[in-house]
Amino acid sequence: MLRSMTAFASAKGATGGFSWTWELRSVNGKGLDLRLRVPDWIEGLEAALRAGLSKALTRGNVNLALRVQAEDQTGRLALNAGQLHDVLTAMAEVEAQAMDRGLSLAPATAADILGLRGVLDAGAGAQDTTALRAALLEDFEALLAAFVEMRETEGAALKEVLDDQLDQIATLTEQAAKAAEARQPEMQKATRAALVRVMENTDGADEARVAQELALIAVKADVTEEIDRLRAHVQAARGLLAQGSPIGRKIDFLSQEFNREANTLCSKAQNAGLTSVGLDLKAVIDQMREQVQNVE
Repeated sequence: MLRSMTAFASAKGATGGFSWTWELRSVNGKGLDLRLRVPDWIEGLEAALRAGLSKALTRGNVNLALRVQAEDQTGRLALNAGQLHDVLTAMAEVEAQAMDRGLSLAPATAADILGLRGVLDAGAGAQDTTALRAALLEDFEALLAAFVEMRETEGAALKEVLDDQLDQIATLTEQAAKAAEARQPEMQKATRAALVRVMENTDGADEARVAQELALIAVKADVTEEIDRLRAHVQAARGLLAQGSPIGRKIDFLSQEFNREANTLCSKAQNAGLTSVGLDLKAVIDQMREQVQNVE
């Protein structure tokens, strides 16, 4: 099934005196970029969450935010002795260096020190978090399932758009083939005129070089290969869409090949009708390339 890289999911839960809220969102990206904001006092949680995301997703800029609150410890603050020791040591070093340079520092109050990050823990830091981690990981499975489901829903809508664009490209490719065939009399006339110009200037010229110039004239006018490749690209793209994600990088590369063939077709057109079809092709291909950027 095709997946989009754009999705969002949120959830809430509670157990054992704790409550939490999840937010999981993603947008398109070249690779898989995971950015997690989770409590660091729950041992092993971030690594487990990162592993779960990496297993379920292959591309996208993914942001996961988890906020956990200890409901039964509201207002209770625990002094982090280790952090306090480090802070006081650092303060003493700063004051000593300031005095050596003749600088006078304003004294720090207890409130200033307690306000520093990590000196006070808002509960739960020293207790066993094994049960909480297990509950969070179980809740995360449901969150991730909802997130992936949204990616698939968005992907189904994206596939319809891409299928329609491929149909347009296929139709325009056949119109280009007909326009190329219809321009044959005009191109034959132009080729004969070019041939006359070449033959008029062949006195003393190398025969091999003359043959090369004639062949070049024919190649510059022939769009058969471009049309054949466009047809092949349409079939390849349909095969990828039927295969489903992860195909983002492959179909992105294929969309660039579509664009290359359309550009060459326009440069070789030498005919108003074929040029018009080529420009329509380029417009649809550009639209498809924008949509492809969101495929996982």
